[in-house]
Order: sequence, then C-alpha cells, then structure tokens
Amino acid sequence: MDCYTANWNPLGDSAFYRKYELYSMDWDLKEELRDCLVAAAPYGGPIALLRNPWRKEKAASVRPVLDIYSASGMPLASLLWKSGPVVSLGWSAEEELLCVQEDGAVLVYGLHGDFRRHFSMGNEVLQNRVLDARIFHTEFGSGVAILTGAHRFTLSANVGDLKLRRMPEVPGLQSAPSCWTVLCQDRVAHILLAVGPDLYLLDHAACSAVTPPGLAPGVSSFLQMAVSFTYRHLALFTDTGYIWMGTASLKEKLCEFNCNIRAPPKQMVWCSRPRSKERAVVVAWERRLMVVGDAPESIQFVLDEDSYLVPELDGVRIFSRSTHEFLHEVPAASEEIFKIASMAPGALLLEAQKEYEKESQKADEYLREIQELGQLTQAVQQCIEAAGHEHQPDMQKSLLRAASFGKCFLDRFPPDSFVHMCQDLRVLNAVRDYHIGIPLTYSQYKQLTIQVLLDRLVLRRLYPLAIQICEYLRLPEVQGVSRILAHWACYKVQQKDVSDEDVARAINQKLGDTPGVSYSDIAARAYGCGRTELAIKLLEYEPRSGEQVPLLLKMKRSKLALSKAIESGDTDLVFTVLLHLKNELNRGDFFMTLRNQPMALSLYRQFCKHQELETLKDLYNQDDNHQELGSFHIRASYAAEERIEGRVAALQTAADAFYKAKNEFAAKATEDQMRLLRLQRRLEDELGGQFLDLSLHDTVTTLILGGHNKRAEQLARDFRIPDKRLWWLKLTALADLEDWEELEKFSKSKKSPIGYLPFVEICMKQHNKYEAKKYASRVGPEQKVKALLLVGDVAQAADVAIEHRNEAELSLVLSHCTGATDGATADKIQRARAQAQKK
Repeated sequence: MDCYTANWNPLGDSAFYRKYELYSMDWDLKEELRDCLVAAAPYGGPIALLRNPWRKEKAASVRPVLDIYSASGMPLASLLWKSGPVVSLGWSAEEELLCVQEDGAVLVYGLHGDFRRHFSMGNEVLQNRVLDARIFHTEFGSGVAILTGAHRFTLSANVGDLKLRRMPEVPGLQSAPSCWTVLCQDRVAHILLAVGPDLYLLDHAACSAVTPPGLAPGVSSFLQMAVSFTYRHLALFTDTGYIWMGTASLKEKLCEFNCNIRAPPKQMVWCSRPRSKERAVVVAWERRLMVVGDAPESIQFVLDEDSYLVPELDGVRIFSRSTHEFLHEVPAASEEIFKIASMAPGALLLEAQKEYEKESQKADEYLREIQELGQLTQAVQQCIEAAGHEHQPDMQKSLLRAASFGKCFLDRFPPDSFVHMCQDLRVLNAVRDYHIGIPLTYSQYKQLTIQVLLDRLVLRRLYPLAIQICEYLRLPEVQGVSRILAHWACYKVQQKDVSDEDVARAINQKLGDTPGVSYSDIAARAYGCGRTELAIKLLEYEPRSGEQVPLLLKMKRSKLALSKAIESGDTDLVFTVLLHLKNELNRGDFFMTLRNQPMALSLYRQFCKHQELETLKDLYNQDDNHQELGSFHIRASYAAEERIEGRVAALQTAADAFYKAKNEFAAKATEDQMRLLRLQRRLEDELGGQFLDLSLHDTVTTLILGGHNKRAEQLARDFRIPDKRLWWLKLTALADLEDWEELEKFSKSKKSPIGYLPFVEICMKQHNKYEAKKYASRVGPEQKVKALLLVGDVAQAADVAIEHRNEAELSLVLSHCTGATDGATADKIQRARAQAQKK
C-alpha cells in the first residue's frame, strides 16, 4: 500500500491529490496544441483540434483541417475547413461541436464530422466581428456567449432554442477586457468581466461593479478567471500573483493563495469532488502545473509537453501529445483504506483478505479486531465504495474480493450495493477501453446516467457494445436494445454503397418484430437521405398503417398510401388520403383513381353526400350511374328546391335518369309523384289548406276529413288506389271525425271489400260499442266470434263457436271468460268440448 500511495500529494492536512494516466495518446499530431484551437467535451468526451491558419505568422493559403478524436486519441473524423475564420470551438451537452466564426455564424458538426446545422448570433455581431467566444452549459442546455469588436456581449443560453440577448454596455470600456467568463446564477446567465482593477457583472438589465471580499491590495489587473464545474465557485488570478477563491456570487471568500508567479497562466480550472469540503484550483503555465487551495503550500507538477486542461465534475483531465491523465482529490473511502498506517475498518478488511489468500492466521486476527469494534459492515461498505473510485481493474477486484470476504461474516448485509457496484464497474471498464475511449469516473457515470451513456455509445456507432450493456444490465427492451437497434437501422440506411434491397433485408433480419421499434421512423430517415425506394421497402415491415400512410403521402406516393389505408380498414385514414389526393390531383385523375378503388369510391360518395353534393353528381355522371343519378335528383328536388316548378323539373330529370337506367318502376313512380305535386298545388289553390308534400294516402285522407269525398274518390281512381286501400282510408278518416252516420251510409253503399271486422275494430278503438255492435252482426262467419268478443258479447260468441265446433274459437272464448260473470258460459263450452270428444 505504501507503493500504491506514491503518487498521492498532500494539499494541507486534510486532502490528497493524485494524478494517474488514462491513456497513452497515439494520435500522431502534426502541430503543437498551442498552434491549434482545442475543445474537449466533459464526461470523458471527444477532443476537437483545428490548426489555426489565420495566425499572422502562418501562410494564409493553407486550409485548416478539423480533426476529431476520442479521449484516447482514436481518430473519429477529419475534414478540410472550407468556411470562414474560427474564433472558438466548444462541445454541446449532446456532444455536438460548435464552431464560432469571426462573422458570428455558429456551425454545428456531429461527432463524425457530419454537418448538422448553422445559426447566426445576429447582425450586430456580423457587423462588428467576434473577438472572443465561450461555450457554456446550463440546466437549459448549451449556450454561446460572444464578445464583439465593439466590446459588447451577446449570448444565448440555449442553442437548441435560440434566443439572443444583448447584454448592457460597460461604461467607458474602450478595449477588450483582460479576462471574462459566464456565470449561471438563479437560472440566469451573467457575464463577469475584468477591466483593469475593476470587475463588472452584466445581467439582462444592467451593468454593476462588483468587488471580491477580502481581495489582497495592490491589484491593478485580473489576468485569468475560472468558474467551477457546477458554477458555484469562482477563482481570480491577479497581476500580483495572488489567486482569490470564493463563491460565484462574490459574497464570500474561501481562501487566497500567493503563487509568486505574475505571468498570466495559459489555463486555470477548478478541481473539486462532489460532497467534498476541499476546494482547489489547477493553474497551468507552459511547463508548470500547480494545484492550490486553502493551504499554505501548493502541489506542483512539471509539464514535459504543451498540455490542455479539461475541467470535470470530480477532477481535471490533462492531455498532451503523448499522454492523457486525470488529476483529482483522493476520495474519502480510498484515503481511509490506503493511507499509511491506516487502522480504518476497510484497511483492516483488505489486509485480512490478503492474509486469507496466503492462508495466514493473521486473517483471523484482523477480522476479529474489526468484529470486536462492531465495524465489519462499515468495512465492507468502505471497500465497495473505494472500488468504484479506482481506475485499475486489478485494484477494483482486490477491494471487491475484500468486500465479498467480509460479507461472509455478516448475517443480514444487503447485497444490492455490492451487486450494483460490480455491474457499474464492468460497464465503466468496458467504456474506458482504449478503443472506446470514454474515461468516465464512477461519480461522472452516476451523474450522467446509463441512458445518456448508451446514447453516447450510439452516437459513436458502438452498437454491439451498447446492446451488450443493455442485456447485461437487463434494461427494458424499449429503453435499451430496441432503441439502440432503431438507431443502428437509421445509421444503416445512410450507407449508400449498399443496395436498397440488401439494406431493407438486413434491417428486417436484425430487428424483426422487436417491440418499441418503429419501421416508419427508420423509413423517414431513409427518405431524408434521398432513398425513397428503400423507405417504401421498409414501410412494408411496418405493421401499423397509421404510421405508413403519412410518410407515403409525404413521399408523394399517394396511390400506394390509398391502398395501404384501404387495407387497414380505418375509414378515417382513408378519408385523410382521399382529401390529400383531391388537393394533389386534377379532377379527372382523381376520379379515375377512385374508380380503381371501390371502397375508397364508396367512402368518398358518403363524404360528398354530406359535404359536396355537386361533386357527387359529377361522380355519377362520369360513371354513367343513372340509377344513383336519378336518386340524387330526387333528393335534390326536396332538399334544394322550394318552388314547385323547380321541384317538378328536378323530378323530371330523375325520371329521365331512371329510364336510362332501365328502371321503369322508379321512372313511373317519379312521374306519379310529379302528377301528385301538380294536383296538390291545384287543391291548395281551390280548397285551401295544406296538401303539398303529403303522401298520396295522406292526401286522400285529408280530402275525406275535409268532406270532399268525391274528390277523394276521383283522386283514388286517377292514381289507381285499390278499393281495399281506399275503404281503409275512408273508414279510418270517418271514424276519426266520429261521423258515425256517414260511416253507416258508407258501409251500406256496397259490399265491403275488406269485410266488416275492421268497422268493429275501428269503432271499438274510438270506444263506441254501440256502433260496433251494428257491424258485428254483419261480420262473416269466419270472423264472427272475434267480432262478438270485441264488443263484449261472450255468451253469443260461445254459441257461435259451439255451432262452428272450432276448437281454436272455443279456446279463444274461454280465455275471455271471467269466473264471476261468465261461469255458466265457461261450463257450457266445457260440456260442448266433452260431447265433441265422445263423438
């Protein structure tokens, strides 16, 4: 363990800092880092280098090359820069490279050098040019702050939702500030800048002068400033060689350190660990690296090469042409276990496990000592926590073996923390591999979350590793494997050197019916890449027609979209396509398309019946559908025409259509309707009252009710109403009028073609038994019993039934007998039945 702590450096009495190598860089740089614009993304992100050809000592004719590497120096992309001079580079939270040009344009590139988009920082920036720029990160996203040639600041807090803010002017500012940075306080971005010995804070409304509390006297200029990773702390480097450290609000001083170097540093960044009370700043010059904090002494390292600092959540990454290192505060658990002469529970447990492997009795002694103090649970937890903060797998295994050894002597130690740590370390070791090049620490991994890490693997097109991690962690398919396969498929469709057929087959073989994968999304990506035929092939695998059809319409494959909509059976989907086709095609082509799709034609007719009647008529005309055309004119005659002449004309057109359709019945019926309308109009003129639009039967009934019997009979003859129907109409009308005398005359006018039982029924319906009895005697023998029962003459009905010897009539009469009044009648029927059975 003494050897293990050889690279530990104390800062004061309470903290140690260590620097270890992440990778040996093999990126074959042709330029020194000082001659390049450099940007490195946090959380073990990629590195972008752009050699600066716009420097005066360089040849202006040489075009710069933008190179993108992984953190291990593996090349990811290289492209010749063909745009304007670049002032600053920076990475967004989504690992998109933002290139801020001198003219205020910001070009956005993907991790593999693919151009994504561009935006401008405004006309004022374009006119005054860009002197300096900062890319910063907030809870809203990634922002850009610009210092223009007019010494004004413009910023946007979120490049994904660009809203430019012009900051207030600094009074009397005639030259560029000596240093400046972006602060994020209360969810608002501010600019802090130094002008000589003065500091100014710019917000959206005002410019205010601020003074750091407890600043050493004699400061005439601020040379460098740095804000911490979480924007909570601020460090200021003065021309006196003092480094002031305090809160970002400039209300509280943490400490001040005299580094005895007045030369401005190349970089200054914070180096702090989450939940740690220690605060330290790392300052870099050409060949010196210094770690300073709240201690009288500093930690100093010699830099053999030109280096670049990348602030992280829990430390600082330092890379040069040959190495990539990580500097951080030693975590508390590691310090407790590994510091010299430590008697911490975790240290004793680690020793006990090592002695156990040697089969030494000292293992039992160490273990008993921990158990006697009651600290075995604490020892296991310390070893588990320390394993997470170790970079070397061998040391991770040693600590986890110690934790596992200690767990064996605990009855109820929850295994979750141990299992999760093993899983997390396996994932971390996989992504830290040189060929992957994402040197995440455990703290960064937990802050980033597994979902974001998977997204970054997908962004690097490391699909197999991402899928293996999902399967190992047993993530739900929708969040894990399915999502990654969908990304893989979207990348696959961009490979234009492979045929559409092969790409579609490969995607289907890999994806199959994987839940959570949308073939329509993949097809949309293929269409966006200009591969329409591939998109159509992919849509064949999409089971949801509601996802197929919109994209087919977007691709101008409307007829195919119509076929798919019809196959789905979703009428709303069919209507959507039909309305799209109607706007896209001319009228003739639209109708021809409908003729080839009967279901679509039927649905469109239904639509037209409610919305576009004239279009419906055109459809019938084009199809020579005279039958439906006739029906259309009949409906139109009643719906649209109010004048009798117009209605008759529409009916005449309908009759002609029916004759063309060889439907003589409909044609004759239409002509009869025309005659009836003319007659009704004449009756209204001659008799008054309301006749128009009545049916033939209602017209006859109305005439009878009005006492115009002769006209009713003439109407019946003209329209050949059968006698039975006419008698029913007249019988009903006279009964409604309660004109019993006229009804009796009518019944005696000639023999009734409907018999006399209807007379009985109608009279009883009007509650007139007296009149009903008049007609009951005239009812024929076969209906006599029913008529007598209707008028309530049960006894006579029984006599008739006995006389007819009809079992059904006897049963009918018997059902009308009541015990109190018709007992004798019931006995009479029973005796008649008995006699009939004897015979």
